[in-house]
Amino acid sequence: MTTNHYDVVIVGGGLAGLSSAAYLSSKGKKVAVLERGQLGGRAVTLKIKGFNFNFGAHAIYARDSSVLRTFEKELGLNIDWQDFNPTKAKYDIGSDLTAVPANVQGLFQTKLLKGMDKVLFTFEILKTMLKMEKGHPHMSIQKWMEKKQVNEEVREMMLTLASSNFFTREPEKIPSDVFFSYYSRLFTTNKPVAYIGGGWQALINEFVRVIEANQGTILIKTKVEKFHVENDRVVGVVTPEGEFTADEFICCIPPKEMAKVFAETRLEHAVAQHAEYEPTVVMVYDIGLKERIDVPFSYIYEKANNIFITDISYYDRTCVPEGGQLLQATAYMRQDEVGNKEAAEIRKQEIENLYDKHFPGWREQLVVPRVSARAVVQEIKWTMNQKPMPIFMPDYRNLFFAGDWCEGQGQLSELSFSSAMNVAKLILEKE
Repeated sequence: MTTNHYDVVIVGGGLAGLSSAAYLSSKGKKVAVLERGQLGGRAVTLKIKGFNFNFGAHAIYARDSSVLRTFEKELGLNIDWQDFNPTKAKYDIGSDLTAVPANVQGLFQTKLLKGMDKVLFTFEILKTMLKMEKGHPHMSIQKWMEKKQVNEEVREMMLTLASSNFFTREPEKIPSDVFFSYYSRLFTTNKPVAYIGGGWQALINEFVRVIEANQGTILIKTKVEKFHVENDRVVGVVTPEGEFTADEFICCIPPKEMAKVFAETRLEHAVAQHAEYEPTVVMVYDIGLKERIDVPFSYIYEKANNIFITDISYYDRTCVPEGGQLLQATAYMRQDEVGNKEAAEIRKQEIENLYDKHFPGWREQLVVPRVSARAVVQEIKWTMNQKPMPIFMPDYRNLFFAGDWCEGQGQLSELSFSSAMNVAKLILEKE
């Protein structure tokens, strides 16, 4: 066994692991990133027949206040931002299309609300922006709206928005404090949604560039078998290649993987609880087309079935061969649909029906489809009986946690970035 000592060892090379490593190495820390597979975790880009398919949309929400913007500025990341165009976003309400209320203009154009309901919904948004409404940690958004006697149409609009942003078919289960915390930020942003030119791979490459420029070490296909602990400290991580020791450790692997590496430690039972939590799961059905099918929108959301289609190539021309088009359909899943083959087949057919309706002729233009019947978009699903993992626990004070299952700001990738930044700052403040 060989021993390698670092200031910080980071287990897991996803967005949280890479961003924390880049930040700490830029501050002079000697870091090592250990990844059992390939870099990126679930944020990967696959090149198939000239098309770049991302696992999940490479979208950043509220980008002007995103922690990724802080990383971009402080680390000098080169990010090709492609901002979402709200005028190109539509709701499919059956026999008609209507504007998505992503901004004030969309709110007053949408047919989802009428007359006084628009005023009431606008008032709810205003209260959320001003943080007059904060919800309650022991009350779901459904229960909160019932208690507040929110108008039925306004209630439905709030749940529709929640479905879209939390990637869930069960928005009523979201804790009300989580709901209002998220929307108080999203409603005040100037850039509600943005894509990254080049997809996740472009961002991963930038983090790697910064880490290597600051003499950081990145080891792929390096599986951590267990954490080596002595008394109240972690002293190393054991791999088939040897033990890596450090002063500080950041664990950026999902709780289900953590349960194995923390067996027979003080954290065994705490981690086991989080390992049992349900992730947010969707079906993703991407299609690469040889020629564009021009339509007057880049985003369409079918309200009845909780399915949306994004024209990824409208924002990122690098993801397709010349003249091609890449469409990504995402169908939200109820928990009882996850792992159910019959339910998955029904959802797949519903997606194809939506493609038929809004992108006629796509079957004749199809070059390559990519279907993921059980795609995890976030390792924690927001329900009343699940809560995020703390970024540190009292058992081992030199051990930290980061990822989209941890406490932080926002949802999805923003949780990875914000928890990574918070952990990195805690480590730096120890000096």
